[in-house]
Amino acid sequence: MAWSEHASDLPIGHLLRELTPQVLGIVVRRFRDFAAAEDAVQEASMAAVMQWPQHGLPENPRAWLTQVAFRRMTDHIRGESARRRRETEAAEEAARVPVTGFDAVPLEDDTLVLLFLCCHPALAPSSAIALTLRAVGGLTTAEIANAFLVPEATMAQRISRAKQTIKASGIPFQLPNSEERGLRLRSVLHVLYLIFNEGYTATSGPHLRRADLSQEGIRLARVALQLESENSEIAGLLALMLLTDARRHARTGLNDELIPLSQQNRALWDRGQIAEGLALLSAALPKGSLGPYQLQAAIAAVHDEAEHPEDTDWPQILALYELLKRMSDNPMVILNHAIAAAMVHGPKEGLNLLDGLQGEPRIAERHRLDAVRAHLLEMVGDAQAAAKYYLAAAGKAVNLPERNYLLMQAARLASMT
Repeated sequence: MAWSEHASDLPIGHLLRELTPQVLGIVVRRFRDFAAAEDAVQEASMAAVMQWPQHGLPENPRAWLTQVAFRRMTDHIRGESARRRRETEAAEEAARVPVTGFDAVPLEDDTLVLLFLCCHPALAPSSAIALTLRAVGGLTTAEIANAFLVPEATMAQRISRAKQTIKASGIPFQLPNSEERGLRLRSVLHVLYLIFNEGYTATSGPHLRRADLSQEGIRLARVALQLESENSEIAGLLALMLLTDARRHARTGLNDELIPLSQQNRALWDRGQIAEGLALLSAALPKGSLGPYQLQAAIAAVHDEAEHPEDTDWPQILALYELLKRMSDNPMVILNHAIAAAMVHGPKEGLNLLDGLQGEPRIAERHRLDAVRAHLLEMVGDAQAAAKYYLAAAGKAVNLPERNYLLMQAARLASMT
């Protein structure tokens, strides 16, 4: 078995996140059992975490993972007497396509096929998104539960049922035709959006962002756009990701502390990504069929084109959020609309709009509603009330840099009263 020399210096976790969906696709294609294949690939990944730091990185890491997963699947099939027939079929297929070495593993990337498989019509959209986040995006069940605003146990059951539905459906592991892709595309794009967002601002943990996830979201959006090059919403989603991710280097300080948009050093923004995002958006908008991702990309573009915070065209952003509100009842859209309204018409207008979100179960326990209210109260001049809501927001935040930022704002205002 051949190993690379400088393996200990390589980011194994990042590599596994990239390779795992590819290997899962290969294993599902070979054995046609999604649930068992995911378990086998997870075991292979665990073996890699244990062995690679000690022995070095294999010359072909994907092939290594694939062979280990194949062995796990073979053991699984042999261990179940009720599945003897499938064992025979798998053995016959393996004989037809023998795996004699690392180079025998197929070279194609099945990630996109896996993505559409997870989003097939047998699943409810919420289950499809959850399953894809788990299998393709590599998010934990807790992270997915937070994204959907449901308890972790509920999400675990949803993912388990989705796996069983995939298994029972008998749908072949192959890229759907053009008509089927259109039916599943909305769920696929939502998945990519959630993967990117989890990377851009992590649900929890000591760091503000998870660059591996945001980059994976961008990579998968590029793959999807290559498949559907004329689809303006895919282009809009990729543009949104690029225009947002372009600010990543300015979002945190030396100690990973959060720096809000209005205080960022805009010289640190990635102008190359901004240019690419603007080009994608400019090409997509004239094609008609304006969708929510294009609108969000347009909002991000207005922010990115402002050389200084005071140059931001807030009336244009407000108008774009007005359009977006007509397409979606997402409370985060309503929240951002309130911020834009406050910047155009004054903080009292924004506070009035926030009142409409009181009691909204999808956002009531999230820190952002209290944080925005605190910011607008500070703009009004009510430092005491603002400090109170900053503290309330900090109590709900589970991302450490966000929590620290909110606590610092509360302390700053408390010292002024």
